[in-house]
Amino acid sequence: MKTKLGLLYGGKSAEHQVSMQTAMAVIKALDLEKFEIHPVYITESGQWIKGPELQAPVENVKALEFSNGEELPPTALAPTLFKSTEDKGPFDVIFPLLHGPNGEDGTVQGLLELLNLPYVGNGVLASSAGMDKVIMKNIFAQAGLPQVKYISFIRSDWEEGKVAAYKQVEEEIGYPCFIKPANLGSSVGISKCMNQEELEKAFDEAFQFDRKIIVEEGVKAREIEVGVLGNDRPECSVAGEIVPKKDFYDYKAKYEDGNTALIIPADITKEEYKELVEMATIAFKSLDCSGLVRADFFLTEDGKWYINEVNTMPGFTPFSMFPLLWKHTGVEYPQLIERLVRLATDRHTEKQKIKYTF
Repeated sequence: MKTKLGLLYGGKSAEHQVSMQTAMAVIKALDLEKFEIHPVYITESGQWIKGPELQAPVENVKALEFSNGEELPPTALAPTLFKSTEDKGPFDVIFPLLHGPNGEDGTVQGLLELLNLPYVGNGVLASSAGMDKVIMKNIFAQAGLPQVKYISFIRSDWEEGKVAAYKQVEEEIGYPCFIKPANLGSSVGISKCMNQEELEKAFDEAFQFDRKIIVEEGVKAREIEVGVLGNDRPECSVAGEIVPKKDFYDYKAKYEDGNTALIIPADITKEEYKELVEMATIAFKSLDCSGLVRADFFLTEDGKWYINEVNTMPGFTPFSMFPLLWKHTGVEYPQLIERLVRLATDRHTEKQKIKYTF
């Protein structure tokens, strides 16, 4: 029996195109002898469109937009959308290939929880906490994980006291520093600042994408990442290093020109790798993650680790680190997807043991 797999992709997010690329890559990797692939495209305005069951990999992103498909509201998920066209049975697993707000932040995960549908990846809490960089860093601090200095601002406070905000950054963080939207990934809206003029422009840029931003201390360090896979007993991949040819690893370097070097495995000692795995596991468990994350770290010249962040739905594009890390660990792309689907069903089965009446 084939596994009936529902793919959610696109989304009302600045990372819409990243999600489309992820969907393309995943579809190409799925074994059609093992999976029924049922695509659901979410437009940039938030419309949900059900496409026909895929009988073969699609040729391009445009083929996944289904302009003539059946439009249905998310509230129709349970009785209508997630049904097989042949036998009307429910899908076995939903795979949310969504990045950023309205997809990776716990919103869609909450919908799937209410519908009691198995789904790949992190649950509501891990997704929402992992999306909000401020909340995530506060949790990591509580777990005792070392981090660079950071402060955050909300738009209304900044608008009422811009001069005070800039002064606080200069006094508490200093230069260089990074300005980021709190609830966005894929390096969208991120700026590196060396002076107040750049800082002011960076605040304007970041606040276009979120009502809350985070300011982080810039440190001279190597960027090391590791993939984490599992539920209650997570496993870590080999480590990889990102060496951007530009000043930092921005959106274009990640998804458009591949203008960066990915070194796998990273040149670190066994002791450094052991410490990395320990920290990644603590981060995974502190957010109550499940399925997958990519954990990102800084390694300074004196051998000190800082956790930067975790990504609860890392990309699966040809340039993406997460699948490459697992490939070098011995898990090929199709196997990786199958493991994620299995982890989703295992977690769903475990949740069915919970008693909801007293």
